[in-house]
Order: sequence, then structure tokens, then C-alpha cells
Amino acid sequence: MHPNAVVLIGMPGAGKSTIGILLAKELGLDFIDTDISIQTREGKRLQTISDEQGYLALRNIEEQVLLAENVAGKVVSTGGSAVYSKDGMSHLKKNSVVIFLDVPLAELKQRITNFASRGIARRPDQSFDDLFDERCSLYQQYADIRVDCSNLKAHEVLEKVLQQTRMALL
Repeated sequence: MHPNAVVLIGMPGAGKSTIGILLAKELGLDFIDTDISIQTREGKRLQTISDEQGYLALRNIEEQVLLAENVAGKVVSTGGSAVYSKDGMSHLKKNSVVIFLDVPLAELKQRITNFASRGIARRPDQSFDDLFDERCSLYQQYADIRVDCSNLKAHEVLEKVLQQTRMALL
């Protein structure tokens, strides 16, 4: 089956939303940021949901949002924890090319200055390093394409993603 959508996965701070918007514009597709979809649906920020209901509840809400999304003809930027939902990722992969924006841990740590308040679905005792280690294998498991984003500016990542995506979409 030919993909008609692009799904971006990766750690918080990897640039999924930024690259997603630019990619959607370049490909002439609609754009969805599932973190924004969650906040709109719940009427609360991700961190508030996590604080009030716990990280597992946030992941459950995320799964519901993923399963409800019609991604056809769209670029989708997922939350970093989307890969914990086997059903959600299965739904997204049906007619999409899934791209893992792979950014090294040290670079992510420079980008993320609000780890405690960003609304990251994680165990309360979990460090960013531990989260990175836990999630990277999941990103690789679900990705059709891995883009090495080491030390690249947004326009350089976009160019790499476009090259890979056009090959997958043709």
C-alpha cells in the first residue's frame, strides 16, 4: 500500500512540530500536532493532565487521540510518548511513512530547558537520560525511516526529511 501521510516521531525537543509544519507546507499537506489535539480535547495543558491524573492517564488520552485521528493527506507530529501505544502506532502506520527524527541526547538536553514542566509523559522518578534510553528502541521499532539530526539546523533536517519522504511517497 502506498503511504499518503507522514508521521514524525522522536524525543521531546527533536523538532517534530517545527519540521512537521515546514514539511506539510512543502508537500502541500495538512498538519496535525497530536500534543495540541490532546490539549484541545481535554481543555488543559499536558503538564496539568499529568499532574492531576498521572502520566499513565496522559498516555491513555494520547492513545485515544491517536486512534481517533484521520491522518490521510496529513503530516502528523506525535507526542514523544506515542510509541508506548501499540494500537495507536499501528493505526498511524497503516497508510503513513513514519520518520524518526533522531537527535543525540546531549543535543536534546541543550534544547530542553523545561523538562519538569513540559508535559512529558514519564514516571515521576524518571530522568531525561533514562527516558531517552527507554524510548529510542521504540522509535527505531516503529520507524520506516530514521533521519540523523545531529548538529543540523531546521532547514537541513527538513531537506533530509524531504529527500527520504519523497522517495517513500513516490
